[in-house]
Amino acid sequence: MRDAVAQKPFADRPVAEAAGEGAFERLQALIAPELARVEAMIAERMQAADTDLIARVAAHLIGAGGKRLRPCLTLAAARLCGHDGENHIRLAAAVEFIHNATLLHDDVVDESDRRRGRPTANAVFGAKPSVLVGDFLFARSFQLMVETGSVEVLGVLSNAAAVIVEGEVLQLAAARSLAGGEDVYFKVIRGKTAALFEAAAQAGGMAAGAPAAQVAALAAYGDALGVAFQIVDDLLDYGGASAAFGKASGGDFREGKATLPVLIAHSRADEAGRAFWKRVIEGRDQREGDFETALELMRDSGALEATRARAEAFAQTAVAALAPLPAGPLREALADVAAFVLTRAR
Repeated sequence: MRDAVAQKPFADRPVAEAAGEGAFERLQALIAPELARVEAMIAERMQAADTDLIARVAAHLIGAGGKRLRPCLTLAAARLCGHDGENHIRLAAAVEFIHNATLLHDDVVDESDRRRGRPTANAVFGAKPSVLVGDFLFARSFQLMVETGSVEVLGVLSNAAAVIVEGEVLQLAAARSLAGGEDVYFKVIRGKTAALFEAAAQAGGMAAGAPAAQVAALAAYGDALGVAFQIVDDLLDYGGASAAFGKASGGDFREGKATLPVLIAHSRADEAGRAFWKRVIEGRDQREGDFETALELMRDSGALEATRARAEAFAQTAVAALAPLPAGPLREALADVAAFVLTRAR
């Protein structure tokens, strides 16, 4: 299989042929020393001079695990483009701080009580400390960006931070609404999720001083990977390996989120089905057995298969975007990460 893949132009390589199982671990192994330095920097920069509450709240979330996917993209992109300095370590830590800051704020907005299989910081420490520590992590991320001395990279990551917030606000404004359809859905996920994937990969290339074409390729890869990641995350709410990834099945449904599986099922439903979706999503009227009914409607309409097909298409776009980048184990590992994203929905 590997020989067959190698004989094809890289951009035409089907993502299904990539080895998704263990793909992320292979990427981590290629950048293990640098990733360890990022972990050490994160631990160091979580400390605050006058209070340990910040460190405790941040450690509750950051110390809970997570795969560090976004900082790994920064490190891998920098290495792939020949970086041999120190700035990619700072940028990877900054990316992880931005990510965790948004998680803290998101859990407060959504009133979530579980994340990564454990109570959220919001549930343990309360909303006010969670919001303030999220602000602290944003501030730390900008300090790290400034230390690189690159105004261009600062512009990319600061813009991503702004776009993430815009995406969250748009999601809040469109909450429990089917009217916006897929246009609004993709605007939301490109803002709240894909923007940081894109910036993480792009920043790595910029830190290496890569040519503009390679930086653009990394940005396109990150954007498509981030969209695929979020589509799969939304799919997990209605099946797949949700428990293995710390996601409680049915959580998005109970919150009335108009995610892609819901939108596709609604668009394909008959009159009775559309009335059901309007009641449970827009009408905030959910009753016993409604989640099971939702699953049945999705299966009957093919909405789950269609959602996964969308994720596969974006994953393929991510792989194709890597074609202008130097061949080698790191490019192969980044391509296989696209397959890893899809394995989450099995």
